Amino acid sequence: MSKKIQPPIAKIIPKKLEKFGDVRIDNYYWLNDRENPEVIDYLNKENAYYKKMTAHTKAFQKELFEEMKSRIKEDDESVPYLYNGYYYITRFEKGKNYPIYSRKKESLSAREEILFDCNKLAKGQSYFQLGGLSISPDNKLAVFSTDVVGRRIYDIQIKNLETGKILSDKIEKVSGNAVWANDNKTIFYSSQDEVTLRSDKILKHKLGSTQADDVLVYFEKDETYNVEVAKSKSRKYLAIESGSTLTTEYQILEADNPDGKFRVFQKRIRGLEYSINHYGDSFYIMTNADKATNFKLMKTLETATSKENWTEVISHRDDVLLEDIEIFKDFLVLEERTNGLNKIRIMPWSGEGEYYLPFDSETYTAYTSTNVDFDTDILRYSYQSMTTPSSVIDFNMRTKIKEIKKEQQVLGGKFDKNNYTEERIWATAKDGTKVPISVVYRNGLEKNGKNPLLLYAYGSYGHSMDATFSSTRLSLLDRGFVFAIAHIRGGEDLGRQWYEDGKLLKKKNTFTDFIDCSKFVIEQGYTSSEHLYAEGGSAGGLLMGAIVNMAPELYHGIIAQVPFVDVITTMLDESIPLTTGEYDEWGNPNVKKYYKYMASYSPYDNVKKQKYPNMYVSTGLHDSQVQYWEPAKWVAKLRSEKADDTVLFLDTNMDAGHGGASGRFEAIKELAKEYCFLLDLEKIEK
Repeated sequence: MSKKIQPPIAKIIPKKLEKFGDVRIDNYYWLNDRENPEVIDYLNKENAYYKKMTAHTKAFQKELFEEMKSRIKEDDESVPYLYNGYYYITRFEKGKNYPIYSRKKESLSAREEILFDCNKLAKGQSYFQLGGLSISPDNKLAVFSTDVVGRRIYDIQIKNLETGKILSDKIEKVSGNAVWANDNKTIFYSSQDEVTLRSDKILKHKLGSTQADDVLVYFEKDETYNVEVAKSKSRKYLAIESGSTLTTEYQILEADNPDGKFRVFQKRIRGLEYSINHYGDSFYIMTNADKATNFKLMKTLETATSKENWTEVISHRDDVLLEDIEIFKDFLVLEERTNGLNKIRIMPWSGEGEYYLPFDSETYTAYTSTNVDFDTDILRYSYQSMTTPSSVIDFNMRTKIKEIKKEQQVLGGKFDKNNYTEERIWATAKDGTKVPISVVYRNGLEKNGKNPLLLYAYGSYGHSMDATFSSTRLSLLDRGFVFAIAHIRGGEDLGRQWYEDGKLLKKKNTFTDFIDCSKFVIEQGYTSSEHLYAEGGSAGGLLMGAIVNMAPELYHGIIAQVPFVDVITTMLDESIPLTTGEYDEWGNPNVKKYYKYMASYSPYDNVKKQKYPNMYVSTGLHDSQVQYWEPAKWVAKLRSEKADDTVLFLDTNMDAGHGGASGRFEAIKELAKEYCFLLDLEKIEK
């Protein structure tokens, strides 16, 4: 890479920030103004620098893009599912970026009705997302929402599926979540605060009226909660869910009675989490009540829903995390996680002959899929591993016969899963905890320390990082890369306690676990620090920011996507989307002990004069989750402090938000940039 091109230097305007007598000087605070032309100019200069510095890889980027795209079946479609008399299908057409939603009445051989062609809806837009799609009970109308910026702010509209016309009803600047009552005339939807984008209101809309006429059904005052509205699988109840990191509360209303009053299912108690499933005359409740850290299953009559009426169905287990349930007429299906692996447990209501679905690998992912019908013996689930493409399987719970409805095709004729090895290894963290790592590589690997290895992790919000298949990843594996996922604390990979041990005042376990996993793959000869790369996005970008401050010598390169790196300033600013709802995850810096702890690891605040690895940092100008200025400030500060000539890129998508570009091929172009960054550092061209 050429070193003659000079990077842009952001101007310094010191801003003094003080809390608890601690003074921080933020030289780049001024970048926090999307409307300032100087800010846009700086971002454009960073983009121009990135383009110049990587101009020699442009052809390779295109080649990688075409290679990854060529493995994808472009004219693909989902496995149809039957709901309320119609088979629903999502499909893609060759060369087109967006899905087409369609349905067929009663039979798969019936005429196709196109509900939404997102390619037409996205025409002329640099970003497009369809959300909140819901069909009326009489099958005649569809409520849908669209976002054309990427800030997760949607406009809701209604389409007459018989005439194809869009009705005059338009609900603007809301969260996109909407459901029908059973009268085919009333819609309930959630709306967010204009500044913080916190979803805080549930409103009711009657067909033919204006948004100004909509009735406020519920306002969530507590700024640490978000609200949404849903309908039960039984279609009998509407439910408003208020949720914070640690606490949930539901309100329910019969869907036949849209003008009735929602009633509280079980009032919120700090620390009490629960979710509800309706069946017959009862609700089934998954909850952490009574110190059930890994959750248990309880049941109550629909006429007596408060906690004192709940009775136990599945008790709490220390070594099994209960993740979800699926209810059928004759079977209860549990999704569990044991020792970091998914398990699907089938339990007949008769109480006889329960069993688990058998899975072979140690690096797989299995989860229930679209199961909208009660009265069936068929469970639809998905299975994949790091070497096995994703399958959708219909499993007869009575006969135990399975039918693979679809296996993801990897085109090009070159892929054979037997050419790759997957394994699970365990690193020992500095406090003695064993941390699992899922690894995949091409057969014939020599553990001589010379292989490039990309280590990925997230490690926040109790979000488990499952070992999944990726056809695009083959472009790295086939060029000699090892790919690994570190299942570090802060996720829920090994149960709820795994999450508890990686948040709040234990957050640093997330970072030290990752560093210890990095040391382990080096010790085991998979790679060396000259060939080790790390990648993480959003809260995983915070992880990247922390590890480069703490152990930069371990890595040759870092990919940080939309990284959350300015922890204290963001968490002190209650006007920023997500902030108040995050206190239970990171802590509230208005409390001294949390402020001090955050200050000790916040990546932006801990940048220092030292050597840093090569880094590729990406962001979106309209990101509502992690504001663009966090990575922009971080890169500006790194430029002024780093004591080496490694490369540092800031690549800002000026049209997109948190999820990056919206079209399926645009996302692959972004991936091609990341892969090019890695392969160029390794001097691998083909």
